[in-house]
Amino acid sequence: MTKEAILALEDGRIFRGRAWGAIGERTGEVVFNTSMMGYQEILTDPSYAGQIVTMTYPLIGNYGVNPEDIESRRPFIEGFVVRECSEVTSNWRATMSLDEYLKLHGIVAISDIDTRALVRHIREKGAMRACISSVDLDEKSLIAKAQAAPPMLGRNLVDEVTCGDSYEWSAALDKQGGANLPQPAPDENAVQFTPQEALEMSGEINTEPLHVVAYDFGVKYYILRYLAALGCRVTVVPARTPAGDVLAMNPDGIFLSNGPGDPAALQPIIDEIKHLFGTRPMFGICLGHQLIGAALGGNTFKLKFGHRGGNQPIKNTRTGKIEIASHNHGFAVDPNSLDQNEIELTHWNINDHTLAGLRHRKLPVFSVQYHPEAGPGPHDSAYLFHEFIADMKAYRDKVKQKAQVQS
Repeated sequence: MTKEAILALEDGRIFRGRAWGAIGERTGEVVFNTSMMGYQEILTDPSYAGQIVTMTYPLIGNYGVNPEDIESRRPFIEGFVVRECSEVTSNWRATMSLDEYLKLHGIVAISDIDTRALVRHIREKGAMRACISSVDLDEKSLIAKAQAAPPMLGRNLVDEVTCGDSYEWSAALDKQGGANLPQPAPDENAVQFTPQEALEMSGEINTEPLHVVAYDFGVKYYILRYLAALGCRVTVVPARTPAGDVLAMNPDGIFLSNGPGDPAALQPIIDEIKHLFGTRPMFGICLGHQLIGAALGGNTFKLKFGHRGGNQPIKNTRTGKIEIASHNHGFAVDPNSLDQNEIELTHWNINDHTLAGLRHRKLPVFSVQYHPEAGPGPHDSAYLFHEFIADMKAYRDKVKQKAQVQS
């Protein structure tokens, strides 16, 4: 027997459909993602914490779920909305169906609704709070629950997704608990390069690996895999790690990860980032970009419905080239709030002309609003990691030269 579910929006709009995944009830900000595939990566991206995700592609679940494509230790989304959930799983890598995976992790889902109408409503009215339920089918009750849910503006969700302790990436999955699926070692799934490519990107053979300290604001595993594939030794630290503790690890570079929520709610973290400027090369992605912008004196603001999907066009003002990029964010940095004598605005979203990248004119600090590791281009944005590697090598050479002079 088919069980009913309801998605109720805070403005009173109701969508009735079929329940699947876990039976239950959740509230969160309802948003949409325009990707045609990658639902497993979306489910396990910590940047979606506090949100109910709607997929615009009409058929979801046809290739099932596998342990290689998880992006964090578990799914962090509040709910999942699709037009049609495939009852057939057909892929040689799959270990379970999407429905089984959602049930395993307690994710409430709804299908058989008009997702086109929902997305058009969000685009017109903006992302808003919602309640998804397969236990309470009273419309007025669910609308009230949506209206009582915490708003995304001003909300700190980083503390809910960050790791509990520092760890070396090679032990990440085991140490952090991981998903309830058979899990391969991270290096088995690393980005693969030829020996010549690895030599060009990571430096000379027998050189000590570059040490990156990565702040975990909700980091995606593939970013860590990418850094490791470029020859880096990666130490992941919790979001509230003091700057002094990071510098005591003597890294060659500092990475600021993606993550959920409102960057303006993270002032203590922003203050620590300020202490790190000028000490080491720094690279930020997504929330990391917003935090760097805030630490440089800029303001952040909430977008009407955000950017989520693998088809966002980005213009690099340095090269004039267009990059097809993967995004997942609901906030942005206000370019007018930045001192452009100190900060170069390097990337722009062509769709709405929001700031998508910046670089300090004197310090080795840069960031982008999108996910270069996701590579929908597929290699349009890989140069950003190369630039981070180059900055770290330059820093290491500077330290060696200073030591030689002193000796």
